[in-house]
Amino acid sequence: MKSKILTLAAIALFAASCGTKKAPATPPAAPAVTETAKAKELTPELAAGKSLYENSCAKCHKLYEPTKFTKEEWQPILVRMQKKAKLDDTNMASITNYIHSQL
Repeated sequence: MKSKILTLAAIALFAASCGTKKAPATPPAAPAVTETAKAKELTPELAAGKSLYENSCAKCHKLYEPTKFTKEEWQPILVRMQKKAKLDDTNMASITNYIHSQL
């Protein structure tokens, strides 16, 4: 009798654990189109600035995400790095435009 009760209890426990399903608390939200997603779309001019940024700056140090600093914080960094990377004003303007477009 004891074994029948234990067997039935085990079967009931197994059935209950297999039958319950947790429902998500909230349905997953559809990804919203934000300004950051729009900022990822690069024009050919911005793509050239990104390429210059990646190729010129990564020679000496790791690349920072453009959003790591504000526009005001980027300005002296870019001026200082222009001299070190030996970039002309046209290339620097392209890099600056790319950085500002990502902010």
